[in-house]
Amino acid sequence: MTASVAPIERDTRPQRRPFGPGSRMWEETGLITFSLTAGSAFLLQTMEPSIAAVVDEHSSFRTDPMGRAMRSVASVMMWIYGGEEAFAETERLRALHASLNSTDSNGVRHKALSSGPWAWVLHTGIYAYVEGNRYFTRAPLTQADKEEYYRESVQLMRNLMVAPKEIPATYAEWERFFFEKVEGLEPTPVAYDYLRVIRTIAPPKGLPRPLRPLWRVAASPVGRLQYFFTVGTTPDVIRRKLGLSWSPADELTLRALGWFIGRGVPLLPERLRYFPIAFEARRLERDRERLRKVIDFRPL
Repeated sequence: MTASVAPIERDTRPQRRPFGPGSRMWEETGLITFSLTAGSAFLLQTMEPSIAAVVDEHSSFRTDPMGRAMRSVASVMMWIYGGEEAFAETERLRALHASLNSTDSNGVRHKALSSGPWAWVLHTGIYAYVEGNRYFTRAPLTQADKEEYYRESVQLMRNLMVAPKEIPATYAEWERFFFEKVEGLEPTPVAYDYLRVIRTIAPPKGLPRPLRPLWRVAASPVGRLQYFFTVGTTPDVIRRKLGLSWSPADELTLRALGWFIGRGVPLLPERLRYFPIAFEARRLERDRERLRKVIDFRPL
Protein backbone atom coordinates (compact mmCIF):
# COMPACT_ATOMS: atom_id res chain seq x y z
CA MET A 1 0.00 0.00 0.00
CA THR A 2 1.30 3.44 -0.90
CA ALA A 3 0.71 6.29 1.52
CA SER A 4 -1.65 8.96 0.26
CA VAL A 5 0.09 12.32 0.31
CA ALA A 6 -1.76 15.61 0.03
CA PRO A 7 1.23 17.72 -0.97
CA ILE A 8 1.86 21.33 -0.21
CA GLU A 9 0.77 23.94 -2.69
CA ARG A 10 2.71 23.59 -5.93
CA ASP A 11 4.60 26.85 -6.03
CA THR A 12 6.71 26.75 -9.18
CA ARG A 13 9.30 28.89 -7.40
CA PRO A 14 9.15 27.88 -3.72
CA GLN A 15 10.87 30.54 -1.68
CA ARG A 16 13.96 29.60 0.26
CA ARG A 17 14.31 31.41 3.57
CA PRO A 18 17.06 31.20 6.19
CA PHE A 19 16.16 30.34 9.77
CA GLY A 20 16.73 32.73 12.62
CA PRO A 21 15.96 33.47 16.28
CA GLY A 22 12.43 32.69 17.39
CA SER A 23 12.02 29.52 15.36
CA ARG A 24 11.97 26.05 16.89
CA MET A 25 14.68 25.01 14.46
CA TRP A 26 16.95 27.79 15.73
CA GLU A 27 16.33 27.02 19.39
CA GLU A 28 16.48 23.22 19.29
CA THR A 29 18.30 21.74 16.29
CA GLY A 30 21.75 22.75 17.53
CA LEU A 31 21.39 21.12 20.96
CA ILE A 32 23.78 18.25 21.68
CA THR A 33 20.74 16.01 22.24
CA PHE A 34 20.34 16.10 18.44
CA SER A 35 22.93 13.32 18.29
CA LEU A 36 20.90 10.97 20.50
CA THR A 37 18.32 10.27 17.80
CA ALA A 38 20.45 10.91 14.72
CA GLY A 39 21.30 7.20 14.78
CA SER A 40 17.71 6.05 14.39
CA ALA A 41 17.25 8.53 11.52
CA PHE A 42 20.26 7.15 9.66
CA LEU A 43 19.17 3.58 10.36
CA LEU A 44 15.81 4.32 8.71
CA GLN A 45 17.65 5.82 5.76
CA THR A 46 19.76 2.69 5.28
CA MET A 47 16.57 0.65 4.86
CA GLU A 48 15.37 2.71 1.89
CA PRO A 49 16.58 0.82 -1.23
CA SER A 50 18.16 3.71 -3.14
CA ILE A 51 19.82 5.23 -0.09
CA ALA A 52 21.08 1.81 0.98
CA ALA A 53 22.60 1.12 -2.44
CA VAL A 54 24.32 4.51 -2.63
CA VAL A 55 25.54 4.41 0.97
CA ASP A 56 26.84 0.88 0.50
CA GLU A 57 28.99 1.94 -2.44
CA HIS A 58 29.99 5.50 -1.58
CA SER A 59 29.66 6.27 2.15
CA SER A 60 32.64 6.31 4.53
CA PHE A 61 30.57 5.31 7.56
CA ARG A 62 32.41 1.96 7.82
CA THR A 63 35.97 3.26 7.38
CA ASP A 64 35.70 6.70 8.98
CA PRO A 65 32.60 6.73 11.22
CA MET A 66 33.75 9.64 13.37
CA GLY A 67 34.64 11.79 10.39
CA ARG A 68 31.43 10.93 8.61
CA ALA A 69 29.33 11.76 11.68
CA MET A 70 31.10 15.08 12.25
CA ARG A 71 30.66 16.10 8.61
CA SER A 72 26.97 15.21 8.71
CA VAL A 73 26.31 17.15 11.92
CA ALA A 74 28.19 20.18 10.59
CA SER A 75 26.12 20.12 7.41
CA VAL A 76 22.83 20.01 9.35
CA MET A 77 24.02 22.87 11.53
CA MET A 78 24.70 24.89 8.37
CA TRP A 79 21.12 24.29 7.17
CA ILE A 80 19.77 26.05 10.27
CA TYR A 81 22.50 28.42 11.45
CA GLY A 82 24.34 29.29 8.25
CA GLY A 83 22.11 32.19 7.21
CA GLU A 84 22.41 32.79 3.47
CA GLU A 85 25.30 30.32 3.41
CA ALA A 86 22.76 27.59 4.13
CA PHE A 87 21.73 27.77 0.47
CA ALA A 88 25.34 27.41 -0.65
CA GLU A 89 25.52 24.30 1.54
CA THR A 90 22.44 22.94 -0.22
CA GLU A 91 24.07 23.50 -3.59
CA ARG A 92 27.27 21.86 -2.36
CA LEU A 93 25.38 18.81 -1.13
CA ARG A 94 23.41 18.42 -4.34
CA ALA A 95 26.56 18.76 -6.43
CA LEU A 96 28.26 16.18 -4.22
CA HIS A 97 25.35 13.74 -4.54
CA ALA A 98 24.82 14.25 -8.26
CA SER A 99 27.38 11.59 -9.11
CA LEU A 100 26.58 9.25 -6.21
CA ASN A 101 24.68 6.65 -8.18
CA SER A 102 24.74 2.90 -7.80
CA THR A 103 23.43 -0.33 -9.32
CA ASP A 104 22.30 -3.01 -6.88
CA SER A 105 22.69 -6.78 -7.19
CA ASN A 106 19.42 -7.01 -9.10
CA GLY A 107 20.65 -4.56 -11.73
CA VAL A 108 18.41 -1.73 -10.51
CA ARG A 109 19.93 1.72 -10.95
CA HIS A 110 19.70 4.08 -7.96
CA LYS A 111 20.32 7.83 -7.91
CA ALA A 112 21.08 9.77 -4.74
CA LEU A 113 19.18 12.81 -6.03
CA SER A 114 15.99 10.96 -6.91
CA SER A 115 13.16 12.90 -5.31
CA GLY A 116 11.94 10.14 -2.98
CA PRO A 117 15.29 9.20 -1.39
CA TRP A 118 16.37 12.85 -1.15
CA ALA A 119 13.15 13.67 0.69
CA TRP A 120 13.35 10.57 2.92
CA VAL A 121 16.47 11.93 4.61
CA LEU A 122 14.47 14.97 5.76
CA HIS A 123 11.46 12.86 6.74
CA THR A 124 13.62 10.71 9.03
CA GLY A 125 14.92 13.93 10.60
CA ILE A 126 11.39 15.00 11.49
CA TYR A 127 10.78 11.62 13.11
CA ALA A 128 14.06 11.86 15.05
CA TYR A 129 13.14 15.31 16.36
CA VAL A 130 9.72 14.22 17.60
CA GLU A 131 11.12 11.04 19.13
CA GLY A 132 13.94 12.96 20.79
CA ASN A 133 11.44 15.29 22.40
CA ARG A 134 9.46 12.32 23.65
CA TYR A 135 12.43 10.99 25.61
CA PHE A 136 15.06 13.68 26.15
CA THR A 137 13.18 16.84 27.14
CA ARG A 138 11.24 17.93 30.18
CA ALA A 139 7.89 17.90 28.45
CA PRO A 140 6.73 16.06 25.31
CA LEU A 141 5.52 18.05 22.33
CA THR A 142 1.85 18.95 22.10
CA GLN A 143 0.02 18.45 18.83
CA ALA A 144 0.26 22.20 18.23
CA ASP A 145 4.03 22.02 18.82
CA LYS A 146 4.32 19.24 16.25
CA GLU A 147 2.34 21.20 13.69
CA GLU A 148 4.52 24.27 14.30
CA TYR A 149 7.69 22.25 13.89
CA TYR A 150 6.35 20.60 10.77
CA ARG A 151 5.63 23.97 9.17
CA GLU A 152 9.27 24.87 9.75
CA SER A 153 10.30 21.46 8.39
CA VAL A 154 8.40 22.22 5.20
CA GLN A 155 10.47 25.38 4.85
CA LEU A 156 13.63 23.38 5.48
CA MET A 157 12.61 20.91 2.76
CA ARG A 158 12.05 23.81 0.38
CA ASN A 159 15.49 25.15 1.28
CA LEU A 160 16.99 21.76 0.44
CA MET A 161 15.07 21.62 -2.85
CA VAL A 162 12.86 18.67 -1.94
CA ALA A 163 10.24 18.15 -4.66
CA PRO A 164 6.82 19.50 -3.58
CA LYS A 165 5.21 16.13 -4.43
CA GLU A 166 7.24 14.59 -1.59
CA ILE A 167 5.96 16.99 1.10
CA PRO A 168 2.65 16.22 2.86
CA ALA A 169 0.59 19.28 3.67
CA THR A 170 0.25 18.89 7.45
CA TYR A 171 1.89 17.06 10.31
CA ALA A 172 -1.07 14.67 10.60
CA GLU A 173 -0.75 13.77 6.92
CA TRP A 174 3.01 13.47 7.28
CA GLU A 175 2.59 11.06 10.20
CA ARG A 176 0.35 8.76 8.16
CA PHE A 177 2.72 8.97 5.20
CA PHE A 178 5.81 8.30 7.32
CA PHE A 179 4.56 5.21 9.13
CA GLU A 180 3.15 3.68 5.96
CA LYS A 181 6.56 4.22 4.40
CA VAL A 182 8.23 2.61 7.43
CA GLU A 183 6.02 -0.46 7.06
CA GLY A 184 7.46 -0.96 3.58
CA LEU A 185 11.12 -0.71 4.55
CA GLU A 186 13.21 -3.87 4.46
CA PRO A 187 16.35 -5.02 6.30
CA THR A 188 19.49 -4.38 4.30
CA PRO A 189 23.11 -5.41 4.85
CA VAL A 190 23.91 -1.70 5.18
CA ALA A 191 21.52 -1.37 8.13
CA TYR A 192 23.18 -4.26 9.95
CA ASP A 193 26.63 -2.85 9.15
CA TYR A 194 25.60 0.51 10.58
CA LEU A 195 24.40 -1.08 13.83
CA ARG A 196 27.71 -2.90 14.11
CA VAL A 197 29.73 0.26 13.42
CA ILE A 198 28.02 2.41 16.05
CA ARG A 199 28.38 -0.30 18.68
CA THR A 200 32.15 -0.46 18.27
CA ILE A 201 33.34 2.99 17.25
CA ALA A 202 36.49 2.87 15.15
CA PRO A 203 39.28 5.32 16.10
CA PRO A 204 39.49 8.59 14.14
CA LYS A 205 41.74 8.60 11.14
CA GLY A 206 45.18 9.85 12.06
CA LEU A 207 45.05 8.67 15.67
CA PRO A 208 48.54 7.31 16.49
CA ARG A 209 48.61 3.52 16.75
CA PRO A 210 49.85 3.50 20.40
CA LEU A 211 46.73 5.45 21.43
CA ARG A 212 44.26 3.09 19.78
CA PRO A 213 43.92 0.69 22.74
CA LEU A 214 43.11 3.70 24.94
CA TRP A 215 40.55 4.83 22.36
CA ARG A 216 38.84 1.44 22.40
CA VAL A 217 38.53 1.55 26.19
CA ALA A 218 37.17 5.12 26.19
CA ALA A 219 34.85 4.65 23.21
CA SER A 220 33.35 1.33 24.26
CA PRO A 221 30.72 2.71 26.71
CA VAL A 222 29.90 5.55 24.30
CA GLY A 223 29.30 3.03 21.51
CA ARG A 224 27.08 0.86 23.69
CA LEU A 225 25.07 3.89 24.74
CA GLN A 226 24.71 5.15 21.15
CA TYR A 227 23.56 1.70 20.06
CA PHE A 228 21.07 1.60 22.94
CA PHE A 229 19.64 5.02 22.08
CA THR A 230 19.45 4.14 18.39
CA VAL A 231 17.56 0.88 18.96
CA GLY A 232 15.33 2.46 21.59
CA THR A 233 14.24 5.40 19.44
CA THR A 234 13.68 3.30 16.31
CA PRO A 235 10.06 2.37 15.47
CA ASP A 236 9.06 -0.99 16.90
CA VAL A 237 8.18 -2.33 13.46
CA ILE A 238 11.78 -1.67 12.37
CA ARG A 239 13.16 -3.42 15.44
CA ARG A 240 11.09 -6.47 14.50
CA LYS A 241 12.23 -6.34 10.88
CA LEU A 242 15.88 -6.20 11.97
CA GLY A 243 15.49 -8.74 14.76
CA LEU A 244 16.52 -6.26 17.46
CA SER A 245 15.49 -7.05 21.01
CA TRP A 246 13.87 -4.38 23.17
CA SER A 247 12.39 -5.34 26.52
CA PRO A 248 10.13 -3.45 28.94
CA ALA A 249 13.20 -3.10 31.17
CA ASP A 250 15.09 -1.50 28.27
CA GLU A 251 12.25 0.96 27.78
CA LEU A 252 12.24 1.89 31.46
CA THR A 253 16.02 2.40 31.34
CA LEU A 254 15.73 4.63 28.28
CA ARG A 255 13.03 6.71 29.92
CA ALA A 256 15.09 7.06 33.10
CA LEU A 257 18.18 8.15 31.16
CA GLY A 258 16.03 10.52 29.14
CA TRP A 259 14.60 12.03 32.33
CA PHE A 260 18.10 12.88 33.58
CA ILE A 261 19.28 14.13 30.19
CA GLY A 262 16.18 16.27 29.72
CA ARG A 263 16.78 17.97 33.05
CA GLY A 264 20.56 18.05 32.97
CA VAL A 265 21.27 19.48 29.51
CA PRO A 266 19.38 22.78 30.12
CA LEU A 267 21.64 23.39 33.14
CA LEU A 268 24.81 23.29 31.03
CA PRO A 269 26.42 26.52 29.80
CA GLU A 270 25.24 27.42 26.32
CA ARG A 271 28.69 26.65 24.88
CA LEU A 272 28.28 23.04 26.04
CA ARG A 273 24.57 22.70 25.24
CA TYR A 274 25.00 23.53 21.56
CA PHE A 275 27.22 22.29 18.77
CA PRO A 276 29.92 24.84 17.84
CA ILE A 277 28.28 26.28 14.69
CA ALA A 278 24.98 26.68 16.52
CA PHE A 279 26.61 28.31 19.54
CA GLU A 280 28.60 30.81 17.49
CA ALA A 281 25.58 31.69 15.33
CA ARG A 282 23.44 32.31 18.40
CA ARG A 283 26.17 34.44 19.99
CA LEU A 284 26.56 36.45 16.80
CA GLU A 285 22.81 37.17 16.69
CA ARG A 286 22.91 38.45 20.26
CA ASP A 287 25.85 40.70 19.37
CA ARG A 288 23.88 42.06 16.42
CA GLU A 289 20.90 42.75 18.64
CA ARG A 290 23.09 44.64 21.13
CA LEU A 291 24.64 46.67 18.33
CA ARG A 292 21.17 47.47 16.99
CA LYS A 293 20.08 48.77 20.38
CA VAL A 294 23.16 50.95 20.69
CA ILE A 295 22.58 52.35 17.21
CA ASP A 296 18.87 52.95 17.83
CA PHE A 297 19.54 54.85 21.06
CA ARG A 298 22.58 56.79 19.88
CA PRO A 299 22.64 60.57 20.54
CA LEU A 300 21.27 62.56 17.61
